[in-house]
Amino acid sequence: MTEQSVAHVELPPSLTGRAVLPSDARYERVRHGYVHRGAPAVVIFPESVEETAAALAYARCRGGVLSVRSGGHGISGRSTNDGGVVLDVSRLDRVEVLDRARRRVRVGAGARWGRVAQVLAPHGLAVSSGDTGDVGVGGLVTAGGMGWFARRDGLTIDHVTAVELVLADGTFVRAEAERDPDLFWAVRGAGGNFGVVTAVELEASETGDVVFADLIFDARDGAALVEEWGEVLATAPRELTSFLTLMPAGPGRPPVAHVAAVYAGERPEDAQRVLTPLLGLGPLLKQEAVLAPYPALVPVGGAPHHGQGLGATRSGLLDRVSAHTARSVAEALASGQVLMEQFRSVGGAVNDVDPSATAYAHRTQNFQLLSATVPDLERSLDAHWARLAPEVNGMYLSFDSRRSPDVLAEAFPEPALTRLRSLKARYDPENVFDRNFPLR
Repeated sequence: MTEQSVAHVELPPSLTGRAVLPSDARYERVRHGYVHRGAPAVVIFPESVEETAAALAYARCRGGVLSVRSGGHGISGRSTNDGGVVLDVSRLDRVEVLDRARRRVRVGAGARWGRVAQVLAPHGLAVSSGDTGDVGVGGLVTAGGMGWFARRDGLTIDHVTAVELVLADGTFVRAEAERDPDLFWAVRGAGGNFGVVTAVELEASETGDVVFADLIFDARDGAALVEEWGEVLATAPRELTSFLTLMPAGPGRPPVAHVAAVYAGERPEDAQRVLTPLLGLGPLLKQEAVLAPYPALVPVGGAPHHGQGLGATRSGLLDRVSAHTARSVAEALASGQVLMEQFRSVGGAVNDVDPSATAYAHRTQNFQLLSATVPDLERSLDAHWARLAPEVNGMYLSFDSRRSPDVLAEAFPEPALTRLRSLKARYDPENVFDRNFPLR
């Protein structure tokens, strides 16, 4: 839609106290995402389902771009825009334990996962939810959720038992397995295409203290380190989940590899045996292992929306970390054109789920790879990704900045894509929600 076609529509009275305009002193703090910069015409902060529906109706009458934001942490950059409306649900942030015996919790879509962890910890509960406490609930539970307990517990969406959302026509619905099962299926993996999520219910896991290992290695022999890390995780018990982040050499330091690992077994004393193979990945620059409560792994930092970061990203899923993948990643970093590579271990409980159970259908792969750089170097990133293409088997859409239609098949392999398009025609025929890989 062109800028000229944006209609002048007055904000309804119910939203006048909820809107931040470019003339507002608060605007600079809310205009950007964490990675991508934006200049929306208005940012609206509804505080109820009714206000969410009103904000959506206003955006539709006005025309132009609509972005829905919970935490604004999405690497893909779709939670802000230029000249449009940002519907920010961060004030829908209530967290409550509904039934401790059944481990059922209800969380507002605008809550941050760090706060969710803090509320659940006194009850001995946790929900695996990524590695950053500032991430918003809404974005993660509509995409996947590769957290610190992924191999033990599965994805975050695998624990969602109900979703509450406002549809494109303003209707409020509650979707669950017994009620609106098609929508419930679609939201868990492609939720950004179907409505504004306002709250979710989840089944939490019994979780006490866990062992967290923080290791930093000299990565001058990066290919060998990456391949060995993959081999360790491929044979590790599912109570171990690990992320491997590689950064190029900097002034006065070699390239480094940061290995973060969580052992969430019932016997913390078994952690040393399980973690020891990681110590041999390369020359150690730092090592630390602590017994910690889950909230300590996902602290709430309150980082501002600054819109500065590695805005060009590619995401792919891998069955294994091959020698070719390890070498390609190391060479890309050494070139100076790719500025970060991160692997996350999945598999385990993630792959226990039937691929047809959720719109996120990737249930055979064991690793996720994110490659990132600045937008000016995106052409080099594409060349790197082309070399990896034979090894890549699917993608995790929240970590990918591409917007071209041809990546849809990577995110939603058939028959999921055909089913999603059919449901899109039913629930959002006018394609109101078109920022999250439009399904048309």
